[in-house]
Amino acid sequence: MSLLAVDNLRVTFPSDQGPVEVVRGLSFALGRERLGIVGESGSGKSMTGRAIMGLIGAPGRVTADRLEFEGRDLRNLPEWEFRKLRGARMSMVLQDPKFSLNPVIRIGDQIAEALEFHTQLSASARRVRVLEALEAVRIDDPERVARLYPHEVSGGMGQRVMIAMMVVMEPALMIADEPTSALDVSVRGQVLDIMDDLVRRRGMGLLLISHDLNMVARWCDRILVMYRGQIVEELGAGALNTAQHPYTLGLLASLPKLNEERATLPILDRAALDGFMAGAAR
Repeated sequence: MSLLAVDNLRVTFPSDQGPVEVVRGLSFALGRERLGIVGESGSGKSMTGRAIMGLIGAPGRVTADRLEFEGRDLRNLPEWEFRKLRGARMSMVLQDPKFSLNPVIRIGDQIAEALEFHTQLSASARRVRVLEALEAVRIDDPERVARLYPHEVSGGMGQRVMIAMMVVMEPALMIADEPTSALDVSVRGQVLDIMDDLVRRRGMGLLLISHDLNMVARWCDRILVMYRGQIVEELGAGALNTAQHPYTLGLLASLPKLNEERATLPILDRAALDGFMAGAAR
C-alpha cells in the first residue's frame, strides 16, 4: 500500500474573474521513497504540499477523488484531526528559516513543542530527544545551539534546525518545500545529504518540491514535472535525457552550463506550449 495516494487533486481560489484552479487534477502515489516535484514558481508545487498537509484555509477549496495518507482519508478531515497528524506522522520543511522560526523562542524550546503536544514525555525526556534531533542533523555542540535564538545561527544551521523540528517525532512523510533555495551551494549539498540520510535510515517518504531539475535528479528516485497546476511528465531521476514534453525540454534548455558559448539563454515559447497542452487535452 502506498504511503500517500492522490487522485484528481484540485485546489481552487475565488477571484474577480471567477474561480481559479491553481492545482488541476493531480494524481500520484508516494511510497517510502524520494519523489521530486519540479516546475517554475506559480506552477502549483507548494499548493500541492499545503493541500496534503491540510494547510489551505478559506476561501481556498481543496477537492480530490482520493487523498489518503497511511490508508486514512484526508478529505474533509477536521482541523483537530489534522493537528494530530501534522508534526507526528507528516511534517513540512519550509524554505527559509528566517520566516519559519519564532525569533523570540529558543531553538531547543521550538523543537520540543511537537513533543510536548504529541507525547506525554517529561521535560527531561523531551530535552534528550531535542538534543538527539540536533545531533541527527549534524549540529556540533547541540547543548549550546539549543539555548540560542534563531537570529544567532547561520542560514544553513537554521535550515538544519528546521529539519530537526520536522523529524523529532520521526514522521512517516516529510514534505520539503524548496528547503535549500536560501542557501549557498556548499551548504545546500550538506542539507540535502542530511535529509537523504534521515529518509534512508528512518524509512520515511520524502516529497521534495523544487525548481531545480538537476538537483532533484541527483537526490530523488522519481520526478514529476508540473506546469500550470498539472503534471505534464513523470521521469525516473536518472532519465532526464529521455524527457519528451516541450515544457520539460524548455526547462532543461534554459539551464546555464559551464564553458558554454550561448550569448543568451532560451526562454519558453508559452503560446506554443499552451497550444500543445490544449491539443493533448482533446
